[in-house]
Amino acid sequence: MPDGSGAAKRTTKKSAKRAQRKFNKKKLPSRHTTVGPERAPHRSFLYAMGLNEKEISQPLVGVATCWNEAAPCNISLSRQAQAAKKGVKSAGGTPREFSTITVTDGIAMGHEGMKSSLVSREIIADSVELTMRGHCYDALVGLAGCDKSLPGMMMSMVRLNVPSVFVYGGTILPGKFQGRDVTIVDVFEGVGQHAAGNMSDQELEELESVACPCEGSCGGQFTANTMACVAEAMGLALPTSSGAPAAYKSRDEMVRASGVAVMDLLAKNIRPRDIVTREALENAAVVVAATGGSTNAALHLPAIANEAGIKFTLDDVARVFKKTPYLADLMPGGKYTATDMYRAGGVPVVIKELLDNGLLSGDCMTVTGKTLKQNHAKLKFPEKQKVFYRVKDALSPTGGVVGLKGSLAPEGAIVKVAGMETLTFEGPAKVFDCEEAAFDAVVNKKIREGDVIVIRYEGPRGGPGMREMLSTTAALYGLGLGEKVALITDGRFSGGTRGFCIGHVGPEAAVGGPIGLLKNGDTISIDAKRGKLDVKLSKAELNRRRKKWKPRKHDYQSGALWRYAQTVGNAREGAVVHPGASAETHVYADI
Repeated sequence: MPDGSGAAKRTTKKSAKRAQRKFNKKKLPSRHTTVGPERAPHRSFLYAMGLNEKEISQPLVGVATCWNEAAPCNISLSRQAQAAKKGVKSAGGTPREFSTITVTDGIAMGHEGMKSSLVSREIIADSVELTMRGHCYDALVGLAGCDKSLPGMMMSMVRLNVPSVFVYGGTILPGKFQGRDVTIVDVFEGVGQHAAGNMSDQELEELESVACPCEGSCGGQFTANTMACVAEAMGLALPTSSGAPAAYKSRDEMVRASGVAVMDLLAKNIRPRDIVTREALENAAVVVAATGGSTNAALHLPAIANEAGIKFTLDDVARVFKKTPYLADLMPGGKYTATDMYRAGGVPVVIKELLDNGLLSGDCMTVTGKTLKQNHAKLKFPEKQKVFYRVKDALSPTGGVVGLKGSLAPEGAIVKVAGMETLTFEGPAKVFDCEEAAFDAVVNKKIREGDVIVIRYEGPRGGPGMREMLSTTAALYGLGLGEKVALITDGRFSGGTRGFCIGHVGPEAAVGGPIGLLKNGDTISIDAKRGKLDVKLSKAELNRRRKKWKPRKHDYQSGALWRYAQTVGNAREGAVVHPGASAETHVYADI
């Protein structure tokens, strides 16, 4: 058996060659801080941190992480950043590590802390942008773990347009409870089971203590793992990089390779906007649908597109979802965890199957310097696994996520249908003006089979912050109501939500959308087969109610949430807070 020493020597020679590579500083942002007599004071600060003359003369590469001790999603990112820095160094760059915030949804969930979650996406993108701009770094490796930190980091890459590689921190391993794999969603649903008297105090305490056994992001095809798959499908991350769980030290070699890759991109001048094209965004939407991914992707893809100056709305995402088969049997709608997905071959298996069936654009450039098709050319579909299905044997002919429109959602809405048997629903509205009121009604058993729960004034402006509703939706499942009721909101849902739960309803209530005009007892009709969401009221009646409607004042009249509410746009276009690349007069990478 070969000992691999030949490959190791070739790798060492490649690294040595890369380390000797010369970059023309006259064309890089870091010339503003490192080149010429007038930059002596700037270089002084770099010498103070232990850099030498050679390191200062090399490209300066930002290594940004969302490390913190808020949750397991982020706890391994500091370790992984060191591997990325080694990769940058080995390829002739000088890494400069910095960190930004995260708001972790699992802990923010179910109370007013969740209003901070989506806002954090913008803060992450802004803070990475400002750090890169302020210190004139030439390239970026970005590591993220929790839900909003992934799109936030990718948004900053596209905004800055310096050569960049995205790195996901990795999924958590599944916990074990009563002989089965469990995730954090089981704990949220356990709250409902406990309220229903079907789970004892002792059982709930045992479940909460074993569901999250180590570091890593929530363990199903929830938002973090969905957006990690998006990064690979879109080409901003190395193939297979999203797969290995965070606890696996094997991740570090892939992260190191990402540090090398960013230097190769710098040498070739391949930038994020060369990668994030309309076709690449459509590829990402295809993979979301094929894996039964989070509805939050329909919010984040338009936001990433905005940074590239591409108009890519919820309508575009829904159009892609409608024609995409559902191929991966993943939680929450299916049976398997993200760790199972990794062991079965990871998202490259899905990408390859979609490529082979003409469902992806294979010519899109990626961070390898090769196209998506070239990256996956040698991959074969693994037959001895149960997670992935072939297109011809798809779990369903259309994607695990569906877009809706109608008299209740003129700007659109979205629902995850992965794993659902019934795709139509009609019933009387039970209207609540915040999530807490709806949650109380659920756990106090005031919701009946056949009801349509309406949670409004939770949109981007009205919340403000567009909260997720996992506490409420999980409690419904725990109580056994699951698909026996429906829920609609102008807020969002966790990637862990399952059941007939419709989010992103627009226009939101805060701006006078139809959802704000509903009354208890109004009949709501949902048809996920036809993509319809309607209220059975005449136009005349809606207009009459609209004349009587008055805007509501929320409780956040200062601080970050107030500022967010003043600038945020609608969910259909990604809930973005600035005009994007279409309005810019220069790109940071070219300063």
